[in-house]
Amino acid sequence: MKFGYAIAYVENVPETVEFYEKAFGLERLFIHESNGYAEMNTGTTKLAFVSFELAKSNGPEFSKFGRPSTPPPFEIALVTENVGAAFERALSQGAAQVMKPVQKPWGQEVGYVKDCNGFLVEICSPMG
Repeated sequence: MKFGYAIAYVENVPETVEFYEKAFGLERLFIHESNGYAEMNTGTTKLAFVSFELAKSNGPEFSKFGRPSTPPPFEIALVTENVGAAFERALSQGAAQVMKPVQKPWGQEVGYVKDCNGFLVEICSPMG
């Protein structure tokens, strides 16, 4: 078993993909012609976005799926060697600051922003 991808449910898939390209420098792998599904190239494990509409069509498990009033307790962590520059880039492209980067006791630098959907995004240095 291996972890293949994480999926975040969003209102507008193309808008979210464009935001992640501009704010975090991620590269899109593809957006399905329906605009209901997309994947970002993040290395071995992919980050995917699915529209609420497509989620509803996937079967009974998703029939009760609705738009939350606040984003779920879910975090997207992006690892980079230059946390400060990545953090500033994200802010300049519309990400909302949650916490400026700080050095953690274990040596990792970590900062937080919210994306265009309100999801918490951790921008961090690699773990030792």
